[in-house]
Amino acid sequence: MTDTRAVAVLGTGIMGAAMARNLARAGHTVRAWNRTRAKAEPLTADGVLVAGTPAEAVEGADVVLTMLYDGPAALDAMREAAPALRPGTAWAQCSTAGTESLGDLAAFAGEHGLVFFDAPVLGTRQPAEAGQLLVLAAGPAGHRPVVAPVFDAIGSRTVWTGEDGTAGTATRLKLVANSWVVAATAATGETLALAKALGVDPRHFFDAIAGGPLDMGYLRAKARLILDDELTPAQFAVATAVKDARLIVRAGEEHGVRLDVAAASAARLERAAAQGHADEDMAAAYFASFGEAGAPSA
Repeated sequence: MTDTRAVAVLGTGIMGAAMARNLARAGHTVRAWNRTRAKAEPLTADGVLVAGTPAEAVEGADVVLTMLYDGPAALDAMREAAPALRPGTAWAQCSTAGTESLGDLAAFAGEHGLVFFDAPVLGTRQPAEAGQLLVLAAGPAGHRPVVAPVFDAIGSRTVWTGEDGTAGTATRLKLVANSWVVAATAATGETLALAKALGVDPRHFFDAIAGGPLDMGYLRAKARLILDDELTPAQFAVATAVKDARLIVRAGEEHGVRLDVAAASAARLERAAAQGHADEDMAAAYFASFGEAGAPSA
Protein backbone atom coordinates (compact mmCIF):
# COMPACT_ATOMS: atom_id res chain seq x y z
CA MET A 1 0.00 0.00 0.00
CA THR A 2 1.27 3.47 -0.85
CA ASP A 3 1.73 6.14 1.81
CA THR A 4 -1.17 8.22 0.49
CA ARG A 5 -4.78 7.50 1.23
CA ALA A 6 -8.25 8.53 0.16
CA VAL A 7 -9.55 10.20 3.33
CA ALA A 8 -13.02 11.42 4.19
CA VAL A 9 -13.16 14.11 6.87
CA LEU A 10 -16.59 14.52 8.43
CA GLY A 11 -16.75 17.77 10.40
CA THR A 12 -14.77 20.87 9.45
CA GLY A 13 -14.86 23.07 12.52
CA ILE A 14 -11.72 24.57 14.03
CA MET A 15 -10.01 21.20 14.31
CA GLY A 16 -11.49 19.31 11.38
CA ALA A 17 -10.70 22.01 8.84
CA ALA A 18 -7.08 22.16 9.95
CA MET A 19 -6.81 18.39 9.80
CA ALA A 20 -8.28 18.29 6.29
CA ARG A 21 -5.81 20.93 5.09
CA ASN A 22 -2.83 19.07 6.51
CA LEU A 23 -3.99 15.80 5.00
CA ALA A 24 -4.26 17.43 1.58
CA ARG A 25 -0.85 19.07 1.96
CA ALA A 26 0.63 15.66 2.77
CA GLY A 27 -0.61 14.36 -0.58
CA HIS A 28 -3.70 12.49 0.52
CA THR A 29 -6.91 12.68 -1.51
CA VAL A 30 -9.36 14.41 0.81
CA ARG A 31 -13.11 14.78 0.67
CA ALA A 32 -14.66 16.86 3.42
CA TRP A 33 -18.21 17.32 4.61
CA ASN A 34 -19.71 19.75 7.10
CA ARG A 35 -23.36 20.15 7.99
CA THR A 36 -23.04 23.87 7.24
CA ARG A 37 -21.40 23.57 3.84
CA ALA A 38 -20.27 27.21 3.71
CA LYS A 39 -17.83 26.52 6.55
CA ALA A 40 -16.16 23.80 4.47
CA GLU A 41 -15.98 25.65 1.15
CA PRO A 42 -12.71 27.52 1.92
CA LEU A 43 -10.97 24.12 1.96
CA THR A 44 -11.25 23.92 -1.81
CA ALA A 45 -8.35 26.38 -2.02
CA ASP A 46 -6.19 23.70 -0.37
CA GLY A 47 -7.17 20.97 -2.80
CA VAL A 48 -9.93 19.45 -0.68
CA LEU A 49 -13.10 18.31 -2.43
CA VAL A 50 -16.13 19.50 -0.47
CA ALA A 51 -18.94 16.96 -0.51
CA GLY A 52 -22.63 17.69 -0.21
CA THR A 53 -23.44 14.69 1.97
CA PRO A 54 -21.56 12.32 4.29
CA ALA A 55 -22.24 9.48 1.84
CA GLU A 56 -20.62 11.43 -0.98
CA ALA A 57 -17.62 12.19 1.23
CA VAL A 58 -16.93 8.58 2.24
CA GLU A 59 -17.38 7.00 -1.18
CA GLY A 60 -14.17 5.15 -2.04
CA ALA A 61 -12.41 6.27 1.15
CA ASP A 62 -9.64 4.19 2.70
CA VAL A 63 -10.02 6.09 5.97
CA VAL A 64 -13.00 7.95 7.39
CA LEU A 65 -12.10 10.54 10.01
CA THR A 66 -14.85 12.02 12.17
CA MET A 67 -14.17 15.30 13.99
CA LEU A 68 -17.56 16.48 15.16
CA TYR A 69 -18.97 18.13 18.27
CA ASP A 70 -19.66 14.96 20.23
CA GLY A 71 -20.45 11.26 19.99
CA PRO A 72 -24.10 11.60 18.90
CA ALA A 73 -23.09 14.06 16.16
CA ALA A 74 -20.43 11.63 14.91
CA LEU A 75 -22.93 8.77 14.92
CA ASP A 76 -25.53 10.81 13.03
CA ALA A 77 -22.99 11.66 10.33
CA MET A 78 -21.90 8.04 9.99
CA ARG A 79 -25.50 6.89 9.72
CA GLU A 80 -25.96 9.31 6.84
CA ALA A 81 -22.75 7.97 5.31
CA ALA A 82 -23.77 4.32 5.74
CA PRO A 83 -25.01 3.64 2.18
CA ALA A 84 -21.54 4.42 0.77
CA LEU A 85 -19.38 2.80 3.46
CA ARG A 86 -17.33 -0.22 2.39
CA PRO A 87 -16.70 -3.11 4.80
CA GLY A 88 -13.07 -3.06 5.88
CA THR A 89 -12.78 0.72 5.75
CA ALA A 90 -10.84 2.22 8.65
CA TRP A 91 -12.81 4.64 10.80
CA ALA A 92 -10.71 7.00 12.93
CA GLN A 93 -13.13 8.50 15.43
CA CYS A 94 -11.36 11.68 16.59
CA SER A 95 -14.25 13.54 18.21
CA THR A 96 -14.23 13.92 21.99
CA ALA A 97 -17.16 11.59 22.50
CA GLY A 98 -16.81 10.53 26.12
CA THR A 99 -17.30 7.04 27.45
CA GLU A 100 -21.09 7.20 27.31
CA SER A 101 -21.20 7.35 23.48
CA LEU A 102 -18.45 4.88 22.75
CA GLY A 103 -20.67 1.81 22.85
CA ASP A 104 -23.01 3.16 20.18
CA LEU A 105 -20.10 4.19 17.94
CA ALA A 106 -18.40 0.80 18.30
CA ALA A 107 -21.67 -1.00 17.62
CA PHE A 108 -22.16 0.97 14.40
CA ALA A 109 -18.64 0.06 13.29
CA GLY A 110 -19.33 -3.60 13.96
CA GLU A 111 -22.65 -3.56 12.10
CA HIS A 112 -20.98 -2.11 9.00
CA GLY A 113 -17.75 -4.10 9.10
CA LEU A 114 -15.57 -1.04 9.73
CA VAL A 115 -12.15 -1.23 11.37
CA PHE A 116 -12.68 1.03 14.36
CA PHE A 117 -9.95 3.28 15.73
CA ASP A 118 -10.69 5.19 18.91
CA ALA A 119 -8.49 8.20 18.12
CA PRO A 120 -9.23 11.46 19.96
CA VAL A 121 -6.62 14.21 19.67
CA LEU A 122 -5.02 16.57 22.14
CA GLY A 123 -4.44 20.13 20.99
CA THR A 124 -6.16 23.34 19.99
CA ARG A 125 -6.36 25.55 16.90
CA GLN A 126 -2.65 26.41 16.66
CA PRO A 127 -1.21 22.86 16.88
CA ALA A 128 -4.02 21.59 14.66
CA GLU A 129 -3.11 24.10 11.95
CA ALA A 130 0.56 23.20 12.31
CA GLY A 131 -0.11 19.44 12.10
CA GLN A 132 1.24 19.07 15.63
CA LEU A 133 -1.67 17.43 17.42
CA LEU A 134 -1.09 14.52 19.77
CA VAL A 135 -3.12 11.54 18.55
CA LEU A 136 -4.29 9.16 21.26
CA ALA A 137 -5.25 5.95 19.52
CA ALA A 138 -6.43 2.41 20.09
CA GLY A 139 -7.00 -0.08 17.29
CA PRO A 140 -5.83 -3.37 15.81
CA ALA A 141 -2.09 -3.51 15.15
CA GLY A 142 -2.59 -5.29 11.84
CA HIS A 143 -4.55 -2.35 10.42
CA ARG A 144 -2.42 0.47 11.83
CA PRO A 145 -0.40 0.87 8.61
CA VAL A 146 -3.63 2.06 6.96
CA VAL A 147 -4.15 4.94 9.38
CA ALA A 148 -0.51 5.71 10.25
CA PRO A 149 0.05 8.14 7.32
CA VAL A 150 -3.18 9.92 8.25
CA PHE A 151 -2.16 10.30 11.88
CA ASP A 152 1.31 11.42 10.80
CA ALA A 153 -0.22 14.20 8.69
CA ILE A 154 -2.33 15.64 11.49
CA GLY A 155 -0.11 15.02 14.49
CA SER A 156 3.44 15.23 15.80
CA ARG A 157 3.16 11.77 17.32
CA THR A 158 0.70 9.00 18.12
CA VAL A 159 0.34 7.37 21.53
CA TRP A 160 -1.13 3.89 21.20
CA THR A 161 -3.20 2.80 24.19
CA GLY A 162 -4.37 -0.64 23.06
CA GLU A 163 -5.42 -2.90 20.21
CA ASP A 164 -9.16 -2.82 20.82
CA GLY A 165 -10.61 0.49 19.72
CA THR A 166 -14.01 -0.45 21.12
CA ALA A 167 -12.59 -0.67 24.67
CA GLY A 168 -12.23 3.11 24.78
CA THR A 169 -8.75 3.26 26.26
CA ALA A 170 -7.83 6.29 24.12
CA THR A 171 -11.07 8.09 24.97
CA ARG A 172 -10.48 7.46 28.66
CA LEU A 173 -6.98 8.90 28.39
CA LYS A 174 -8.38 11.94 26.57
CA LEU A 175 -10.83 12.59 29.41
CA VAL A 176 -8.03 12.34 31.97
CA ALA A 177 -5.88 14.78 29.98
CA ASN A 178 -8.80 17.14 29.45
CA SER A 179 -9.55 17.15 33.17
CA TRP A 180 -6.12 18.71 33.69
CA VAL A 181 -6.66 21.22 30.87
CA VAL A 182 -10.02 22.30 32.30
CA ALA A 183 -8.65 22.61 35.83
CA ALA A 184 -5.56 24.54 34.71
CA THR A 185 -7.67 26.94 32.64
CA ALA A 186 -10.03 27.60 35.54
CA ALA A 187 -7.12 28.17 37.92
CA THR A 188 -5.51 30.61 35.48
CA GLY A 189 -8.69 32.67 35.21
CA GLU A 190 -9.29 32.73 38.96
CA THR A 191 -5.68 33.72 39.67
CA LEU A 192 -5.87 36.67 37.30
CA ALA A 193 -9.30 37.65 38.62
CA LEU A 194 -8.02 37.67 42.19
CA ALA A 195 -4.96 39.66 41.15
CA LYS A 196 -7.21 42.29 39.58
CA ALA A 197 -9.47 42.42 42.62
CA LEU A 198 -6.50 42.87 44.96
CA GLY A 199 -4.72 45.37 42.75
CA VAL A 200 -1.79 43.04 42.07
CA ASP A 201 0.10 43.53 38.81
CA PRO A 202 -0.02 40.13 37.02
CA ARG A 203 3.59 40.66 35.94
CA HIS A 204 4.65 40.48 39.57
CA PHE A 205 2.94 37.10 39.89
CA PHE A 206 4.71 35.76 36.81
CA ASP A 207 8.03 37.14 38.01
CA ALA A 208 7.52 35.41 41.37
CA ILE A 209 6.96 31.94 39.87
CA ALA A 210 9.37 32.27 36.91
CA GLY A 211 11.51 29.20 36.37
CA GLY A 212 10.15 27.36 39.38
CA PRO A 213 7.88 24.31 39.75
CA LEU A 214 4.75 26.51 39.74
CA ASP A 215 5.58 28.00 36.35
CA MET A 216 4.12 26.41 33.23
CA GLY A 217 3.78 27.30 29.57
CA TYR A 218 0.05 26.64 29.49
CA LEU A 219 -0.58 29.09 32.35
CA ARG A 220 1.33 31.81 30.53
CA ALA A 221 -0.33 31.09 27.19
CA LYS A 222 -3.88 31.28 28.56
CA ALA A 223 -3.06 34.29 30.72
CA ARG A 224 -1.70 36.12 27.69
CA LEU A 225 -4.99 35.59 25.81
CA ILE A 226 -6.84 37.22 28.70
CA LEU A 227 -4.42 40.05 29.41
CA ASP A 228 -3.91 40.94 25.74
CA ASP A 229 -7.62 40.56 24.89
CA GLU A 230 -6.91 37.92 22.25
CA LEU A 231 -9.78 35.56 23.05
CA THR A 232 -10.93 35.48 19.43
CA PRO A 233 -10.48 33.56 17.28
CA ALA A 234 -10.74 30.86 19.90
CA GLN A 235 -8.04 28.25 20.23
CA PHE A 236 -10.71 26.12 21.93
CA ALA A 237 -14.12 27.65 22.47
CA VAL A 238 -15.94 28.05 25.79
CA ALA A 239 -19.02 26.26 24.44
CA THR A 240 -17.01 23.18 23.47
CA ALA A 241 -15.12 23.24 26.76
CA VAL A 242 -18.46 23.13 28.60
CA LYS A 243 -19.32 19.94 26.76
CA ASP A 244 -15.96 18.35 27.54
CA ALA A 245 -16.11 19.34 31.20
CA ARG A 246 -19.53 17.74 31.54
CA LEU A 247 -18.25 14.55 29.88
CA ILE A 248 -15.45 14.43 32.45
CA VAL A 249 -17.85 14.89 35.35
CA ARG A 250 -20.20 12.18 34.07
CA ALA A 251 -17.33 9.76 33.49
CA GLY A 252 -16.29 10.25 37.09
CA GLU A 253 -19.83 9.71 38.32
CA GLU A 254 -20.13 6.51 36.28
CA HIS A 255 -17.08 5.14 38.07
CA GLY A 256 -17.87 6.36 41.57
CA VAL A 257 -15.47 9.32 41.57
CA ARG A 258 -16.55 12.80 42.62
CA LEU A 259 -14.74 15.44 40.58
CA ASP A 260 -15.41 18.69 42.42
CA VAL A 261 -12.92 20.79 40.47
CA ALA A 262 -14.23 19.57 37.10
CA ALA A 263 -17.83 20.24 38.19
CA ALA A 264 -16.99 23.74 39.41
CA SER A 265 -15.03 24.42 36.21
CA ALA A 266 -17.98 23.31 34.11
CA ALA A 267 -20.22 25.70 36.04
CA ARG A 268 -17.75 28.58 35.49
CA LEU A 269 -17.60 27.84 31.76
CA GLU A 270 -21.41 27.69 31.55
CA ARG A 271 -21.65 31.03 33.33
CA ALA A 272 -19.15 32.59 30.94
CA ALA A 273 -21.12 31.23 27.98
CA ALA A 274 -24.34 32.72 29.37
CA GLN A 275 -22.54 36.07 29.70
CA GLY A 276 -21.85 36.08 25.95
CA HIS A 277 -18.42 34.43 25.77
CA ALA A 278 -19.47 31.08 24.26
CA ASP A 279 -17.50 31.52 21.04
CA GLU A 280 -14.39 32.95 22.69
CA ASP A 281 -11.41 30.95 23.86
CA MET A 282 -12.06 28.84 26.95
CA ALA A 283 -9.76 31.21 28.89
CA ALA A 284 -12.76 33.58 28.82
CA ALA A 285 -14.08 31.63 31.81
CA TYR A 286 -12.07 34.36 33.57
CA PHE A 287 -15.09 36.64 33.18
CA ALA A 288 -17.27 34.28 35.22
CA SER A 289 -15.54 35.72 38.31
CA PHE A 290 -17.12 39.13 37.80
CA GLY A 291 -20.81 39.49 38.46
CA GLU A 292 -23.74 38.73 36.20
CA ALA A 293 -22.48 40.81 33.29
CA GLY A 294 -19.14 39.04 33.25
CA ALA A 295 -17.19 42.28 33.21
CA PRO A 296 -14.46 43.11 35.72
CA SER A 297 -15.63 45.64 38.27
CA ALA A 298 -13.90 48.98 38.39
